[in-house]
Amino acid sequence: MNHLEEAAGLLKQGELVAIPTETVYGLAANAFNEEAVLKIYKTKNRPHFNPLIIHSNSVERFEEWGIFLPEFALKLASHFSPGPITFVVPTSNKIPDMVTAGHNSVAIRIPNHPITLELLSMLDFPLAAPSANPSTFVSPTSASHVKQQLGNKIKCILDGGNCEVGIESTILSFLENTPRILRYGGLAKEQIEKILGIKVNVPQVNGDTSKIIAPGMIERHYAPNKKLIISSDFEKEIMNHQRMTIGSISFSTNYKNIDYKNQFILSESGNLDEAARHLFSALRSLNELNIDIILAENFPDEGLGIAINDRLKRASVQ
Repeated sequence: MNHLEEAAGLLKQGELVAIPTETVYGLAANAFNEEAVLKIYKTKNRPHFNPLIIHSNSVERFEEWGIFLPEFALKLASHFSPGPITFVVPTSNKIPDMVTAGHNSVAIRIPNHPITLELLSMLDFPLAAPSANPSTFVSPTSASHVKQQLGNKIKCILDGGNCEVGIESTILSFLENTPRILRYGGLAKEQIEKILGIKVNVPQVNGDTSKIIAPGMIERHYAPNKKLIISSDFEKEIMNHQRMTIGSISFSTNYKNIDYKNQFILSESGNLDEAARHLFSALRSLNELNIDIILAENFPDEGLGIAINDRLKRASVQ
């Protein structure tokens, strides 16, 4: 039996499997099996008001289960799926309330990873799959990250190498006349608007948990155990914390007043896609160093820089 057959067998039995995607690794279960979905929440210590994304390998499969994409969503899917985009659309009576947190909408996506696409083709159900890490912690971008945090809690980790995008999918709601971004992610807002030919609405800040209709909308998320400060005046912050041992995340700059081994430069060439790919690994590595505080730059407010800033902001919430 190969690893895919083993994974498919475990999922059919209601067990959890860690799966690779182009964004981050997911903790997957049969989305139609409430007991299996409950295991996701228990394993991650995830609050039940936080919905899950369900995954399959084609729009047609979702339609078979009574989930249909409106015109704008179909247009984006034709360009970007499989890929780092998630669609929030009206749900189906086949989808358990535990997946949707009781909302009348469901988040769906088609991941762009050959191993997981092949696995999905072997199953007659979609997979509910949030990131494969304890809730609020840094998302995993390699099989080793999953093993470090959840290895003793799940029976199978499919190793698909390092994630190519390295940051979660962009989530859009299609429940209103104009699409709304609910979470910035691996597909830039500019790319979406270019295809649609319209401006999309942007996330609304709201602390009401009843308004959380998709993952990634919780205020504190993706967080290391160290205090993280975001600054547009890095030199000033270094001076303010000179009595502390500092770790840093920067776009392309090397800071002479911080120990080089504690610095994580996400893209020396200044490429935002590369920076996004390295963000979670940098946060994870900094969390393991003997430092007092993490300083992070503000990234350019464009392309995937918007998503990087979003993750850093949520990681900085105490």
